[in-house]
Amino acid sequence: MVIAPRDLRASDTDAATRDARTRDRVLAMISERGPITAADLAALLGLTATGVRRHLDQLAETGAVTSRAPHAGKRGRGRPAREWVVGDTGHERLASDYDDLATDAVRFVRDTAGPEAVRAFADQRMSALEARCAAQVDAAGDDPRARTEALVTALRSEGYAASARTVGDDVVVGLQLCQGHCPVQHVAAQFPELCEAETDAFSRLLGVHVQRLATLAQGDHVCTTFVPTAGARPHTERSTR
Repeated sequence: MVIAPRDLRASDTDAATRDARTRDRVLAMISERGPITAADLAALLGLTATGVRRHLDQLAETGAVTSRAPHAGKRGRGRPAREWVVGDTGHERLASDYDDLATDAVRFVRDTAGPEAVRAFADQRMSALEARCAAQVDAAGDDPRARTEALVTALRSEGYAASARTVGDDVVVGLQLCQGHCPVQHVAAQFPELCEAETDAFSRLLGVHVQRLATLAQGDHVCTTFVPTAGARPHTERSTR
């Protein structure tokens, strides 16, 4: 059967649409699980490693993602695979269209009522988040690990690309609560009170003193909060970019 030129154009358009949707899935998965290798992305998305690398190359060309050497604490034989995180334009694609409006509104609060009002607003906002997440976290019991996993699930439903990872090679000393994308990142870059209120809320929800190690608002690739488990010592070093 001879395919008419018009049919070829339609087929090309469909293929381009499918590729764009797949790249969106890759970007979303990196925001949720990054730093992450291409092989792990392929396994999670049910794609071939070759296909994932092609999409990563295209996303990297626009600055939507960027690669970096794996964390120094990760071990393995041979040359370690590079890990992928969301880049600057990727965060812009994931960001809300209301960022400018929200920033202007918080700035108005600061200018008219003072910096204390900004912190009060941040605390009120996080109190509402706590109320929505509390039941799900409390249902997980008293163990900090289980509560953190429950909080991750709750945060995902709130628009945070959250995940949890163990800390420690031989002995687990705690968890890292990671957020690869934050819905208020651009506002928090100018008003750190939002990050401070969020950290305090995590402490209350988890029932332990947590420590913020890195934030997207400060230019890091991921927001990282250390959650100590029983007998663990809180980390004092800030994660590398």
